[in-house]
Amino acid sequence: MTPTLARHAHDRGITTLTLDSPHNRNALSARLIAELSEELARAAKDPEVRAVLLTHTGGTFSAGADLKEAGSPSGPRLLAELLRAIVELPKPVVAHTTGHVRAGGLGLLAACDLAVAGPDATFAFTEARLGLAPAVISLAVLPRLDPRAADRYFLTGETFGPAEAIRTGLVTAPDDALPAILDGLRAASPQGLAESKRLTTAAVLRTFVRDTDAAVEQSARLFASAEAATGVRSLLERRDPPWAL
Repeated sequence: MTPTLARHAHDRGITTLTLDSPHNRNALSARLIAELSEELARAAKDPEVRAVLLTHTGGTFSAGADLKEAGSPSGPRLLAELLRAIVELPKPVVAHTTGHVRAGGLGLLAACDLAVAGPDATFAFTEARLGLAPAVISLAVLPRLDPRAADRYFLTGETFGPAEAIRTGLVTAPDDALPAILDGLRAASPQGLAESKRLTTAAVLRTFVRDTDAAVEQSARLFASAEAATGVRSLLERRDPPWAL
């Protein structure tokens, strides 16, 4: 039997979905996206679920796109649909990372309503270093992230820690706040949560409605380019790309 890549558990109104693909650092493969989407849809329909907690095994929350599937024409659209499903889910989704979050993994984090990070968490938008751009994930990230921080980290690919992620709006709080957050969600009514989330996600959802097609097109075009192929190959071979000075 093939092991699942998105495990689920339930406790007192909170369904925990665990990304469990440590062999590729929880990369967002088509299979992982499909399993996670299925679990989210199940949670949306379950009256026993008050909120969803999204976490991970291994040292990486998600490394972003599965580069072994780079160039798949359906990849950018599948990721956009997953991120929008999180935004539109009528129940809050809380991300909890204790490890590294890279590229597309940051889109997953930003699509969640709340995000908490442990002291060893690190973050980086690495796309520009590979000849790519954070196109699809920008739909979720840009409405959350401080504009000057987006300028810096989208362009430089620098790594930053949880304090900076909190300061810039990418993360809500350190992970010692998680018990209080979950208790607060358990104390709220299902209708109250759904309608409150409708208010807080309105701007993000408008971005998805307006810009998804353009972001998907840009992502697909860049992944198909010779420059990105060189960047991805360099990363997989653990060497600097030819443009690195």
